[in-house]
Amino acid sequence: MPGLGLGNIGGEGNGRSHCSGGKAKLLALGKALPKNVLHQDKFVETYLHGTSCDDPATRAKLERLCRSTTVRTRYTVMSKELLDEHPDLKTEGTPTLTPRLDICNAAVLELGAAAARAALGEWGRPVADITHLVYISSTDIRLPGGDLFLATRLGLPPNTVRTSLLLLGCSGGAAGLRTAKDIAENNPGSRVLVIAAETTVLGFRPPSHDRPYDLVSAALFGDGASAAIIGASPIRAEEDPFLELEFSRQEFLPGTDKVIHGKIAEEGSDFKLGRDLPEKIESRIEGFCRTLMDKVGIKEFNDLFWAVHPGGPAILNRLEVCLELEPDKLKISRKALVNYGNVSSNTVFYVLEYLRDELKKGAIREEWGLILAFGPGITFEGMLVRGIN
Repeated sequence: MPGLGLGNIGGEGNGRSHCSGGKAKLLALGKALPKNVLHQDKFVETYLHGTSCDDPATRAKLERLCRSTTVRTRYTVMSKELLDEHPDLKTEGTPTLTPRLDICNAAVLELGAAAARAALGEWGRPVADITHLVYISSTDIRLPGGDLFLATRLGLPPNTVRTSLLLLGCSGGAAGLRTAKDIAENNPGSRVLVIAAETTVLGFRPPSHDRPYDLVSAALFGDGASAAIIGASPIRAEEDPFLELEFSRQEFLPGTDKVIHGKIAEEGSDFKLGRDLPEKIESRIEGFCRTLMDKVGIKEFNDLFWAVHPGGPAILNRLEVCLELEPDKLKISRKALVNYGNVSSNTVFYVLEYLRDELKKGAIREEWGLILAFGPGITFEGMLVRGIN
């Protein structure tokens, strides 16, 4: 495609080419995790004991769910100490929104700042060189927002331009990348710090037969934070980009607003994940991906590398079958799910960390790839990217 600086799709060697100056690049990554580790094989006992539940049917169902998620470890802000300090959190029907928000707001600030420092350390340039901040969270609800507190804690300049993306759920991380890409490409010399921070404290509830979907969340979701630095025209001697962000796309499926559904109530957040979510995604995923692939003339799904937000194994399985992907195409997405669970907006960044490792090892020979995530709406977020030598 002349004039776009996209290089030759065929290429030589591993197929990846040098970066073009005007496109945004992923320059650095960082992450932070709570100190409390949930081992999936011990979670059922821990959760039921912590919520004083001794119902055999609930235990059996939760054990089945935990096995089906494929998750092995997750990280959580919630702890025995917090439950001892706030016993109402495990009491059905108790208004606990205020203490939940207090815990969440403090946790996302601490985790987000730690992830940002990790990304800044990897980047290696002064924090004063950050010009924009994009903050992503579905669990930070306050005025002023977490973006201001993070900017202050990190020592960002007061004229740092801040943007908050809130309540986007699992598509938030990809939306943050899209936003940062647009900022970087339209503000020459800018460097965008992206921070995503999430915790499940708002939705922590004791088991209830009236809310069977709570057990799915309990078995699948985890806490954590991630950060990335995005910029165009990288400084060769100082910056080491590994991914070029080429084209982005967002689309929602009309009539699916109840499939991923949540609201904030006095007892915390009430979150529902429809069983038909994988089916709804499958109904549109091929056309959505082809719209991005057509930008560079790619016809075959297996001619790409894939970085998909692992909302759950059923979604990944549907994508693999529907698009006829080779088994290893979703390997890094499955690896992130196994090691962290679904950490909402963060998880796509954990996938990208594994992608970077694979690129640096030369294990990925494809030049082009797709980043995908799915959130409330149902909203599809996608980005065509290119690996950089």
